[in-house]
Parts: sequence; C-alpha cells; structure tokens
Amino acid sequence: MTPVLPVIVRDDVRDALARGGAVVALETTILSHGMPYPRNLAVARRVEAIVRDCGAVPATIAVMDGAIRVGLDDAALEHLATAGDVMKLSRADLPYAVAMQRTGATTVAATMICAHLAGIDVFATGGIGGVHRGAESSFDISADLHELARTPVAVVCAGAKALLDLPKTLEVLETLGVPVVTYGSDIFPAFWSRESGLRSPLRIDEPDALADFIVTARALGMTSGTLVAQPIPAEYEIDAASMRMRIDLAVSQAHREGVTGKAVTPWLLDRLFRLTDGASLDANVALVENNARLAARLALAIRARRPDAGRSRAD
Repeated sequence: MTPVLPVIVRDDVRDALARGGAVVALETTILSHGMPYPRNLAVARRVEAIVRDCGAVPATIAVMDGAIRVGLDDAALEHLATAGDVMKLSRADLPYAVAMQRTGATTVAATMICAHLAGIDVFATGGIGGVHRGAESSFDISADLHELARTPVAVVCAGAKALLDLPKTLEVLETLGVPVVTYGSDIFPAFWSRESGLRSPLRIDEPDALADFIVTARALGMTSGTLVAQPIPAEYEIDAASMRMRIDLAVSQAHREGVTGKAVTPWLLDRLFRLTDGASLDANVALVENNARLAARLALAIRARRPDAGRSRAD
C-alpha cells in the first residue's frame, strides 16, 4: 500500500498555482545552517518580500514534523532560524525526515524535489553545491548536480559556491546534460565574485528569453532542470583573487581539523565570514536578494507562456 505523502501547501501558494500564477520556491538550509541568527531570519523575510514585490508568490520549503510544507508562516521561519536540531535535508535524507516525522531544512536538491511535487517551475537560491576540491580521491560531489539532471525546475543562483572545484562542477553538469545559462555575462560567476574565469556554456540577457528557452526545453521532452547563474551585483562582489586566497586558507584549516561530509560547507562559510570581516556574508545576502528578483521575473514570464503548468501535484 502506497502511503499518503504529507504535503501542506500554504493557501496563497495553492491559490496562485491553481490560477496559473507565478510562484518562486525558496530553500531553508540558508536559514538554518547558512547564516547566524538573527541575520538569517531577516534575510528570509526580506527575500520573501522581494518576491512578492515583483508580483510573484514566495514558497519557502521545509519539512516540519514530518510534513513537507510548501510555504511557511513567520513562526515556522523563526523556528528554523533558531532551533538547534534541524536536519539538513538532501535527496537521501528527505524520505527519512518525512517517515520519522522530523524537522529539516531543504538543500537545493531537496527543495527542487518538493517544488516539482507542488508544481513550481522556478527556485531561487544563493549557490548550488558541486564537485568538492579533492573529489578525485574523496568522491565528494553534491547531490545538487544529479538533481539538476533529473528534476525539471529552473534554479536561479550565483553559480556554484566558489569554495568548490568550479571547472569540474561545470564538466559534471555538461556530462549530465544540464543546461547552464549565465544571465547577462559570457563568464560563469564565482558566487562572491562576478567572474570565475570560466566561459559560460550559454548566455541569455532577458527573463523573456530565459522563459522561451526553458519552455522550449520542456516541449522537446527534456526532463532536466536548468541552471541559471546570475553574477552578484558589482558593488557587493569580493575580488576573485583575494577571495581565492581566503578560500585556500579555510579549506586547509578544514582538512587539518578533520571536517567532513555535510559539515564542510557550513564550517567553511563561517570561517570565510571571519577571514573577510563579515564581507562574505554581506555578499551572500546581496546575491540571494538579486537572485530572488530574477527568479520572480522568470516565473512570471514562464507562467505567461505556460498557463496550464501551474496545477499542483499535491491536490
């Protein structure tokens, strides 16, 4: 017997999907594991407000007491921002958290799964996971890359986090057949910096053209997601060379201290916050807000082209 999947879609999200409106999915790992309190809560509220101001509906996603929640109220946001026992959920952990009635924040991969389940086309985040440095011996590759290959959700980000091996990350995405588009630039961004030095596979400069590309891919029967990489606003970027030096130092320290697995990225982000005197966090906030604006515009453009695409699979 197939169990009934507990999916709770907030009323405004459900209404928007039912009428073919624009909805933007938002992750919660950045809230529970990516930023310190109370900055994390303020950013979550601000990003939701940006999506609304652009004419779309925000759908922040998490698992709360075993239920997949698509759209959170403020009390849930505050709980995720302050609680110390929130799981970090990727594809492998998501069914466990639901079955065991746990609470967990969704990574890029888990957010994509839940967004697609609800019928949401577009997801805004900071940066995706990718191929970790030294993956040739550790085999540490984020599940985000494989999720992009199998789940048809457009992910708007600032590229992969620059503490990863970006050339190998792009190579894996190409191997998996994931379209990688940089918005407004020929060069793939490096999260805190506008340019990684790596040429972008594709470039598109307008949300309408992005929507045309994504809708065409679906019409061709392609079932992968689309990675939309948007460079951080110039006034908030950190020079790539100086950032690379700090990243190298932080990665070396993590190796010496034996930090591994899911703990690596949060540990490195905290260390970089200290090494940059807080500039890395300010940049992170700016790029997340910037991505939310583009994601809302993209969601509106896609819905204008696919008026019947918003029916919730959770109904």
